[in-house]
Amino acid sequence: MNEKIPPTSKENITIKRSQFYMILIVLAFGVGVLVGYLWGSNGPTVAAAPQNVQQAAVQPAQRVDVSTEGYPSFGPSDAPITIVEFSDFQCPYCRKFHEETYQALLDAYPGQIRFVYRNLPLTSIHPEAFPSAVASLCAQDQNAFWPFHEKLFSSADLGQEVYLQYAADLGLDVPSFEACLSSGKHDTTIFDDSDYAMSIGVGSTPTFFVNGYRVEGAYPLDYFKQVIDRELAGTLP
Repeated sequence: MNEKIPPTSKENITIKRSQFYMILIVLAFGVGVLVGYLWGSNGPTVAAAPQNVQQAAVQPAQRVDVSTEGYPSFGPSDAPITIVEFSDFQCPYCRKFHEETYQALLDAYPGQIRFVYRNLPLTSIHPEAFPSAVASLCAQDQNAFWPFHEKLFSSADLGQEVYLQYAADLGLDVPSFEACLSSGKHDTTIFDDSDYAMSIGVGSTPTFFVNGYRVEGAYPLDYFKQVIDRELAGTLP
């Protein structure tokens, strides 16, 4: 229920950032094909959900103190639950989580969740992952990250014209938004997100941290509720 970062994606991120984006544009499709051929089962895979959700939700796990300051977020700053999502707007399992679980989870815990979004574009298999991440941050420049986030996860169709249409739909300053898309001003932020994700062992999208407790995959609502209920009760490992 998630997409793993191909080994070659990890290597690409270590390339000098000034070179990485140019290489990405030219080689994204070719690298995706090559990864699938060379790595076989180690390439992008689907992580199946556990048969027993309750049992899986309480497995011991090392907590991670995930940085949240300065990233798109909503919810009370003193909420008892902070959920950090590392995600990719072109990842089908990230969209699955958004469509099936995201809003239901927020509705189940009104005022109790602070939700933080961080970018982890799987550039070697999703050609629009990086551009859509850039577009989301250009929308953030106009205080519209979350409405734009909703738009991006509303359809599998992504691309320059789609981003411009979404900006117009939301009443943004479209010329400024369009200039932002090609400016490169947010590239470093996205690269930093990817570097940080890998430094704490994130290997697939979507990956969540519930008060630092890792939940890897687009699990159903019941899974998240059991994790959160145990955390609120003080019984989560």
